[in-house]
Amino acid sequence: MSIHDFSVKDIHGKEVQLSDFEGKTLLIVNTATKCSLTPQYNDLEELYQKYKDKGLVVLAFLSNDFGETPESNQEIVQFLADNYELTFPLFAKISVNDENAHPLYTYLKSKQSDEIGNSKYEILLEIISEMGLARTGDDIKWNFTKFLVNKDGKVTQRFAPTVSTKEMESAIQEELANVA
Repeated sequence: MSIHDFSVKDIHGKEVQLSDFEGKTLLIVNTATKCSLTPQYNDLEELYQKYKDKGLVVLAFLSNDFGETPESNQEIVQFLADNYELTFPLFAKISVNDENAHPLYTYLKSKQSDEIGNSKYEILLEIISEMGLARTGDDIKWNFTKFLVNKDGKVTQRFAPTVSTKEMESAIQEELANVA
């Protein structure tokens, strides 16, 4: 089994086979609209523009698991159009944790539970814990957790929400070097 065995609905409700991305390096991100990390959309778009011709595709999966994406998919489309110029694929709102987690996210977490973090991540974990929202084990801890997937559909790395695109760029470049 690989990431290519899954299908998901895009932000407009159209079924998308992830096998359509076979041979590409993927950065899969659970995103939000009302999160302090929402400005990462700009960085993700910049990264996508920089590497899309080399085989990178950013896939954004909106989630309200942390209460920061209350809008409908249609309202999300409008919000993003009003605030960001995104060209990478956006997917319908899903759950990333617990019994309602989308099978794609259950798979991602099972393949890569160790997160690469930074000092900001430790602060985020403290805040989440103080708010009583702490997650354990391989759960997604917060919005903008990122999974790097190689051209064969294998999950290779998981980055904490606070890890910037600049901090993970060398890992992306390494995966792209393996794309024929």
